[in-house]
Amino acid sequence: MRSSDVRPGFASLGTALLLGAWSVTAHAQQQARGFDLERLYTSAPGAGWFAMDALDMNGGLGGAVDLVASYARNPLRVTNGARELDVVSDEAFMQIGAAATYDRFRLYVTFDTPIAVEGNGGSIDGYTFTATSVDLASAPDAVSHGRLGFDARILGGATDTFRMGLGAQLLIPGGAPGALQSNYLSDGPPTQAFGAYNAMLRVLFAGDLGAFTYAGHLGVDLRALDESPQPGSPEGSEALFGLAGGARFALCGSCAKDVVVGPEIFGETAFRSFLGTETTGVEALFTSRIEGTSEGKPQLRLKLGAGGGLDPHFGAPEARFVFGIELFEQRPK
Repeated sequence: MRSSDVRPGFASLGTALLLGAWSVTAHAQQQARGFDLERLYTSAPGAGWFAMDALDMNGGLGGAVDLVASYARNPLRVTNGARELDVVSDEAFMQIGAAATYDRFRLYVTFDTPIAVEGNGGSIDGYTFTATSVDLASAPDAVSHGRLGFDARILGGATDTFRMGLGAQLLIPGGAPGALQSNYLSDGPPTQAFGAYNAMLRVLFAGDLGAFTYAGHLGVDLRALDESPQPGSPEGSEALFGLAGGARFALCGSCAKDVVVGPEIFGETAFRSFLGTETTGVEALFTSRIEGTSEGKPQLRLKLGAGGGLDPHFGAPEARFVFGIELFEQRPK
């Protein structure tokens, strides 16, 4: 047999092997499913802090309305040690909410709208991630979550050194479920068993010690979605934790306005791998707020926060900036 006849045979065999290897690799790749990535679980309108609750409801019928805008940088970065992929590189939200209070009880509702979500596509460890892209122009009605909540102070008065309460929240998905999930705005279609409906239960505590004020919570996020094999994904229900503390001082002697400055530290960890490095996110915000202190008439509260992930895993971003404005009123009985 001539060598010229052998070469085409080897070339054909090599081509077939390469195509077969490519086919196996392509077949082995799985499409990554999206999930609800946002980890800034804001407190109720009128609760004082961004994530904690001051539990200072009192008096007769009162209430609050608020608007919160937030931006997070690199909230989802997937890595296998050799390479990194910023699946969600930029994420901005706007939230509006309203609350009604009476005595030591609060009932509230909030709605979250994604202003912009951007990211990068690619493949890592057998999973293919689709690039995210959401903005108000392309999805002006993409409300990612409605939230219905109820808080009650069960121990202590509105200004006591220690007060304790309970809080419950139901997260209701909105918008187009498929599009929201693929852009990391929802855990999935509500038509599935429990679908994207999440419930949160929290034990709340707070207090005031002279010029020092503090608040915190421990709780659980009952989450139906379980995507443990996928890099960077949730592993079912999570434990929630948080603590805040700061100094309160009068802005001026006669203007009836206080300034509160201090950090909030909060996070979550999956029960399945409790405190696992890849399923625990911890972040901190350095916050400041100016708030009116007069009872019986509407008061304004302005809030600013900046920080990022202390351990930037699982939704805790590299950097986060938050702004909030509230109008609240507590009437004497």
